[in-house]
Amino acid sequence: NDSHAHAWLAAFEEAGITVDYTAIRRAIGMGGDNLMPAVAGIESESVQGTKISKRRGEIFTDTYLPALRSFPAVRELIERFIADGFVPAVASSAAEEELQPLLACAGIAALVPHRTSSDDAEHSKPDPDIIQAALRDLGCRPSDAIMLGDTPYDVEAATRAGVRIVGLECGGWSREELAGAIAVYKDATDLLAHYDTSPFGRQPV
Repeated sequence: NDSHAHAWLAAFEEAGITVDYTAIRRAIGMGGDNLMPAVAGIESESVQGTKISKRRGEIFTDTYLPALRSFPAVRELIERFIADGFVPAVASSAAEEELQPLLACAGIAALVPHRTSSDDAEHSKPDPDIIQAALRDLGCRPSDAIMLGDTPYDVEAATRAGVRIVGLECGGWSREELAGAIAVYKDATDLLAHYDTSPFGRQPV
């Protein structure tokens, strides 16, 4: 999330637009269609917005993506989900061309065949479109799904889609800021350590 924020900041600066880093960082988790109006008053589909968004993607891919490292226990957590009969899917506000390398960085690309990105939805988080697209791809009812997210925008989008969500504080938000999640853990390691008593461990599959 920090890397995404720095890439946005650099793209705004190149365009001659001064935006506070903290404002950008607090908006990470939204897609660009929501982030740009929120932090800079720029419509994402405008000529200026399109240029900034494209440049942000280039900066992120060239400068930040090669240095990214996964949080510990991410692959082990996904493997536990699969072993318990869950069908994992990713519903991300990232663009499709960024999603594959991010999943590869986490070591889970081969484990998650179901993926929806900002390209699959009219509006990104906190709108529920991306989650609804994932549910359609899975053929899953909202009441049968459970989501894992690390931003307040994940929580809002899941709630609006009628999906229960478990929060992780490693995205940069506190337990209080993830209010609305049915449970909150520090990170994947913490969730895995308490898996049996977590909503995932108690979930009928």
